[in-house]
Amino acid sequence: MESGKRAEAGPSAGVSEDKQQREEREMSEKPLADEVCDDHEDDDDDDDDDDKKDGAGALAGFVPGPLLSLKEQMEKDKDDDSLRRWKEKLLGCVEEDLNGQMEPEVKFHSIGIISNDLEEVSYPLPLDLNREGLVLFTLKEGSRYQLKLTFSVLHNIVSGLTYSNTVWKAGLKVDQNKGMLGTFAPQREPYVHVLDEETTPSGVLARGIYSANLKFEDDDRRCHMELKYAFEIKKNS
Repeated sequence: MESGKRAEAGPSAGVSEDKQQREEREMSEKPLADEVCDDHEDDDDDDDDDDKKDGAGALAGFVPGPLLSLKEQMEKDKDDDSLRRWKEKLLGCVEEDLNGQMEPEVKFHSIGIISNDLEEVSYPLPLDLNREGLVLFTLKEGSRYQLKLTFSVLHNIVSGLTYSNTVWKAGLKVDQNKGMLGTFAPQREPYVHVLDEETTPSGVLARGIYSANLKFEDDDRRCHMELKYAFEIKKNS
């Protein structure tokens, strides 16, 4: 019915048609831009879903590449002086320090204690087995203290170095602390790391001599050091 009325209108029909075409063209252009944005957003969501699916599949079927020694990694870019120097700076070593050994090695040099009770004390490692009872330090009850270690990393990067410190008294396990030291690359200067702060117990039953076992492992469960030592807790006078 409406098309019949426009036909009867005669000359004005062309004007109406031109106007209608312009309006339709303008309207068709505006929604198109919005649809493109919406399509992108939908595509992004789909991509995220695909990435999640692909990521899950990739993780499920992930096969790590072969372990390369630092020497092999350095030789890959031997002709690129700038990249080689950057690697040397990053790793803290130079080519003559590398021997091609695959497995990382952590060499501990000393263990010390920092406490509000006494001055910082340090002992070289390995400990002197002739030291009576291997009692490294004596603290008052309720004292705060931290163990301090110096160590070097050799041959390759050690990943996820962790520690566990287990304490016994009279043959009963009374405490265990675990923590993450981190990932370390070989370098010429030793690393210095202070473990988390601990507090000695208080009370009559807390006094006496404790035995402890300090163990360091990396994320491949390599044990780099297992140290047995003892300490004593005395009355806070």
